[in-house]
Amino acid sequence: MSDLTLTKTRLFEGVWEGVLSGEPMAGTTPEIEVTHHQDPIAGVEVIARPDAGDWVVRVPVPPEKVADGVQTFVIRDRATGAVLDSFALLAGDVLSYDIRAEMALLREELDLLKRAFRRHCLETM
Repeated sequence: MSDLTLTKTRLFEGVWEGVLSGEPMAGTTPEIEVTHHQDPIAGVEVIARPDAGDWVVRVPVPPEKVADGVQTFVIRDRATGAVLDSFALLAGDVLSYDIRAEMALLREELDLLKRAFRRHCLETM
């Protein structure tokens, strides 16, 4: 079993990047696979950094995978099948409904707190 840890560093210009550390099976460069809805993502790079003793993982986000809703990408160690990390892209109208619902809840809670505070101030005078 491999002992790999993947830490996200950034998502920039359509490329997700992270640092992979640990010991892969058989002491070779780890084989990483990334999937979206069980479809493999092409162009994944694992670049060795000998001075740091780890690897940089670069995952290009294909434009055809960007769509309304939540799009989840899963990063696995191909040798063991272990999930190392995942990332999600949120876009479109679905997201706006979530934000509107959260804002409505926050407004309701704020109104409740304002009424309670005013009642408290009137009672303590």
